[in-house]
Amino acid sequence: MLSSRYLPDLVALCIFWFLQSLPALALWFSPAARASGGLFSRRRLLIIAAWAASGGLATLGFTFRFRRVAHFLPGAWGNWVRGLAMLWALFALLMIAVYAVASLTPRPRPEHSPARRAFLRSAKTAVLAAPVAVIGYGTFVQRFRLTLREQDIYIPGLHPDLDGVRIAQLTDIHLGPFLSARDLERAVHLANEIRPDLTVVTGDLITGEDDPLDQCLSILSRLRAPAGVYGCMGNHEIIAGAEHYAQVEGARLGMHFLRQQAAVLRFRAAELNLVGVDYQPFRRPYLQGAERFLVPGAFNLLLSHNPDVFPTAAAKGFPLTLAGHTHGGQVRFELLGQDLNVARFFTPYVDGLYRRQNAAVFVSRGIGAIGLPARLGAPPEVALLKLCRI
Repeated sequence: MLSSRYLPDLVALCIFWFLQSLPALALWFSPAARASGGLFSRRRLLIIAAWAASGGLATLGFTFRFRRVAHFLPGAWGNWVRGLAMLWALFALLMIAVYAVASLTPRPRPEHSPARRAFLRSAKTAVLAAPVAVIGYGTFVQRFRLTLREQDIYIPGLHPDLDGVRIAQLTDIHLGPFLSARDLERAVHLANEIRPDLTVVTGDLITGEDDPLDQCLSILSRLRAPAGVYGCMGNHEIIAGAEHYAQVEGARLGMHFLRQQAAVLRFRAAELNLVGVDYQPFRRPYLQGAERFLVPGAFNLLLSHNPDVFPTAAAKGFPLTLAGHTHGGQVRFELLGQDLNVARFFTPYVDGLYRRQNAAVFVSRGIGAIGLPARLGAPPEVALLKLCRI
């Protein structure tokens, strides 16, 4: 519902964008900038970097208030305004890096050949275009490049009848502005095509209360696996207040969302005890009471949206945890051998398989996107996990 109380946030943001652009425009068209050596001179690169940095960092701050602004904007516009603002912030950081690189480029001297001067100008142009190309690739290409990821998970002492059991995992769907129904249908088709024994959905079906949860559940109901389709709830079901509805409607459509519940599945003479918990809030006591769902003699597999529970799950006796939540970092870069992404500030379990003594956790990158309408270095995926006896 539209309300005038959200208008000040939007007006304040627009006024800031306008005011912070004025000095940048004035500097760009100043006589000193025009006389400083062309369109991509050092002075103009500095102006671009300063303008992008100030605007980007400020808009990043405003994104924490965009929940209020989103209510003022119709439909999906609020998500796109917030996403574009965060892209602007990312662009700002890349521009700072670009200017740092450009500053190290030696200034052409008069005695240098015209060919060398032309090469340096072309190099500066390419460096300046790099942030736009990178962000464009993440927004328009990699965000839609769905992949199948296969992972063997070796379990000491696994029952022979569970050796080779294949589990398809879908997570972090976020059906809405940044993921269409067609994209989700592609993921469901891919999961069915690989013919898993069991399919699990580990949370975040949607992002907010205005997203199409019924449509998401309807598409997911097409998932097929002999042992069934099971899942757990993510933090965005809780944010949207939809966890109970998703569980009830999912059950009506043939999916079983486990909320502090367990289901024992039989594979010939072996039992797989599937335990699902709701999202575990960050850095609060994890998995309280979950040990009561353990079944002695069965293979106990935990579904938890938040991978940070892994050490607790291992200590309680779960040999395998399947999780999502991180999007594999969603936007990640490697610099000097270091994997840089926001998720690392919250958990060491960002993407893939991690082990702790005889226990393991697998963290899937998921399918959708949140905040930024982009993925970089973390393409969307459907995971196929195979249990292996050692």
